[in-house]
Amino acid sequence: MRLCWFADFRGPPIADTSAIAGLLAATPGLDGALVHSPASTHDPYLDDGAPPSLALQLYFTDIAQLEAALTKDGHLQALPSLLPPGTEGTQQAMLVRDFPVPDDTFRTPPGTLPCTYLVAYEGTAEDLNVWLDYYLRSHPPIMARFPGIRRIEICTRIDWIGFLPFPRVAHMQRNKVVFDDQAALTAALNSPVRHEMRADFKHFPPFTGPNTHFPMHTRTVVPV
Repeated sequence: MRLCWFADFRGPPIADTSAIAGLLAATPGLDGALVHSPASTHDPYLDDGAPPSLALQLYFTDIAQLEAALTKDGHLQALPSLLPPGTEGTQQAMLVRDFPVPDDTFRTPPGTLPCTYLVAYEGTAEDLNVWLDYYLRSHPPIMARFPGIRRIEICTRIDWIGFLPFPRVAHMQRNKVVFDDQAALTAALNSPVRHEMRADFKHFPPFTGPNTHFPMHTRTVVPV
């Protein structure tokens, strides 16, 4: 089982994320982290506007380690000081569910980064149990047919303790698909599989609230 702490930020562009990556890498108990920066793509069905200026995913294998990093004197209390003035953020911790893909070996061209489509279902389902049962059984097998897909991840809510000074959100679900680079993501979104995804969306159990989709370049941070 893995857990993930998400942080999404909007505000001034952050051209250099090396200090943030260094802080994350030194987090005690960290199993790995991702630093997402804005990318662009074309989705025939959606345009949710500009992506966040920065999104972070920090993975842990134990809830105690996650909460220790976020406690009042935890390692990640240094994060706000590394963000530009005027940056606003939100945070959420979730349970990670990984799903298989036909080929998980990245072939990212030199000088580029993998590209992630970050998705969030921000509202509530009429019956969350029914919603998750349908989504987890139906949608990942379609995602796995995207050409060039390397990762599928779906995250669901948990209760958690933390004291970083960012507002909490309680999205009912987040998920993502990951590709070799921005061009591969765009090609996948304009393949016939995207139409299958949209057809399945129309059969989702009732839910309210927005669902957002943002393309992001993704840098992997290895714990030190």
